[in-house]
Amino acid sequence: MKTRGALLREQGRRAGYTIDDIEIGEPRAGEVRVKLAAAGLCHSDFHYDAGDGFVDAPPLLGGHEGAGIVEEVGPGVADLAVGDRVITTFIPSCGHCRWCRDGRGNLCDRGADLLTGRALDGSRRVHSHGEPVTPMTFLGTFAPYTVCPADSLVKFGDDIPMPVAAIAGCAVPTGWGTAVNIAQVRQGDVTVVIGTGGVGMNAVQGARLAGAAVIVAVDPVRWKREKAREFGATHTAADLAEAHALVADLTAGVMADRAIITVGVVPGDMIEPALGLISKGGVLALGGVGAMSTHQVSLSLFPFVMFEKQLRGGVYGGCKPRNDVPKLLDLYRAGRLKLDELITRTYRLEDINQGYRDMEEGDTIRGVITFE
Repeated sequence: MKTRGALLREQGRRAGYTIDDIEIGEPRAGEVRVKLAAAGLCHSDFHYDAGDGFVDAPPLLGGHEGAGIVEEVGPGVADLAVGDRVITTFIPSCGHCRWCRDGRGNLCDRGADLLTGRALDGSRRVHSHGEPVTPMTFLGTFAPYTVCPADSLVKFGDDIPMPVAAIAGCAVPTGWGTAVNIAQVRQGDVTVVIGTGGVGMNAVQGARLAGAAVIVAVDPVRWKREKAREFGATHTAADLAEAHALVADLTAGVMADRAIITVGVVPGDMIEPALGLISKGGVLALGGVGAMSTHQVSLSLFPFVMFEKQLRGGVYGGCKPRNDVPKLLDLYRAGRLKLDELITRTYRLEDINQGYRDMEEGDTIRGVITFE
């Protein structure tokens, strides 16, 4: 199939995405072709333009948050049919590896090939002018069509708007799950969420739904701090120093039970002051990633050990896509999870670079590309 997509040809140079002709192969065994209606502008797809990450074989066809309608299914696909409305998830869960059998599909062994450009059968399925292209995490949703593993898709009902469904594939479970599964926020906890973009706002919502009594949202952008209150924050701070003073005052010096980092790129020197926000026995959970080149973290080991603090990493918020995404949509249906409010602006595919500029400038919570 011939179509057009947003390609990143130069990594780490902030050259932006270019819209170019691409050709996508037909679905093979275990694969599905989806006509996309919407794709979220996640910071993860910006990492490769900014130089925080690198794929094995550029150019990159970006995009991993998406929603659309199944157009064709390949051999061996039994649980999806033409016409199904589906959400793309960047972790394809095979259901058979050690991690999937253990109920940890977000750690599926298929994740090893997410950025190689190879399909599940080892072939290269996307090309531009005869050149192989790497689709982001088997998906490449910055195009009107994707051919991807059936295991990367979650069905949803026709009562959910496509843009909402798209962000439910990554931002929502990653943020919500980092609060609920990784930080394990408990009833009555004092919780700090650092960064209130698409992932961070959902960490705020996760903490609220888990029963946190105090939720401090930390962000340098004033309107995002104000918006965070609509999602469940009880207090706000502009930076870590202000948050530290606020939490110390709120807890009489005991400090927070949980802190969650959801900034777009986590610098190594953020860990030490973030740990200073939590109490003895407290948990610091990472819902954001650092640059691939970051290998050093500032951490004072003596108080870390003596105060029994914990530092936890989490991918996809510890969520199991096919189990947890439908549950989150049910919370949305019940009016308990705000998703429409996360989408600040929509863009045409041709305006993708403006969308990422808006993200960098703090003008959006989540931008979404629409194809219809």
